[in-house]
Amino acid sequence: MTTTINVAAGNELRWLCLRPDMVTNGLDSSERGEVRGDPSGLAYNGALRVKGMKELPKLVIQVPAYNEEEVLASTLQALPRSVRGFKSVEIVVVDDGSSDRTAEIARNAGVHLVRLKQHQGLARAFKAGLEIALELGADVIVNTDADNQYNSEDINALVAPILADEADIVVGDRGVLTSPYFSPTKRWLQHIGSWVVSKAAGVSIPDATSGFRAFSREAALKLNVLSDYTYTLETLIQAAARGLKVVHVPVRTNPPTRPSRLIRSIPSFLAASAVSIVRFYAMYRSLRVFTWAGALMAMGGIAIGMRFLVFFFQGQGSGHIQSLLLGAILTIVGFQTLLIGLVADLIQMNRRMLEEIIWRLRKFEFSREG
Repeated sequence: MTTTINVAAGNELRWLCLRPDMVTNGLDSSERGEVRGDPSGLAYNGALRVKGMKELPKLVIQVPAYNEEEVLASTLQALPRSVRGFKSVEIVVVDDGSSDRTAEIARNAGVHLVRLKQHQGLARAFKAGLEIALELGADVIVNTDADNQYNSEDINALVAPILADEADIVVGDRGVLTSPYFSPTKRWLQHIGSWVVSKAAGVSIPDATSGFRAFSREAALKLNVLSDYTYTLETLIQAAARGLKVVHVPVRTNPPTRPSRLIRSIPSFLAASAVSIVRFYAMYRSLRVFTWAGALMAMGGIAIGMRFLVFFFQGQGSGHIQSLLLGAILTIVGFQTLLIGLVADLIQMNRRMLEEIIWRLRKFEFSREG
């Protein structure tokens, strides 16, 4: 029996189509605590073969989708209905306002379906999927793309660090420098971008834009996706700021089924990514950002002012009034920037308290006992 309920989240309403009979069983009691194989061959530090690994009740795999009628059926068919370490596996498709048969295909596949009223972008669809997964009682959430880019057999390797209590978030590393599906330009841009994000977040992630990720329940409760463009960069910077441990594991990819919709052109992608990195780094490292910016401007102004003084004592000050004005402006603006940094740091402390409140409210809202 399929039932439809309205679910409120944020400012929009979504329709959730539930198929209770689609919940599948995971390991039986004889297999709990021991994993006998690793079909992907990509076990994280051997974690998949460690005896005594805990077994969790539920894994939810979420699939954001927008006009994916051509490949969604094959993507859903490839997803596992049982994963080692979990008693049950459920699949959620988030239809981001598609105008084709995406929703119909998801319904026919018998998975949970979340429909957004209109196209809102990948980040909003990802956020909606997290909330529904939490409502379904997920202990671990795996996010994958609807275009079948990632090899679903590697979900075992992706969730292994979380099952072993070694990570809160696991990012699938596609091996961007050696991927046969990336052009040489895209390989190096992805590599450089991932290096920048790693430095900004303070974690080593070789493939920062990978959408193949696993989140513990605690990580999903703590993350607040604010971007309208993409969640990949923001969540890494935010995770490090929230004290969540992020690791990466190698994963395999399938041949591309269509051009990327997120990267419509290299310049636009670079611009959008740069804005996201600067924005969220400044949000979570505000004092550092404004201190460095203010100090550089103030030191530049002082240096120019000293240059003017040298000419002044040599009797040539009248010809360098412009240097005096520029030095004074830079020095004043530099100190004002430092003051802005202090105010931003105070705002950041307030935001941390709000995040703590939101985290506690979300834990209560998505309580599996409630």
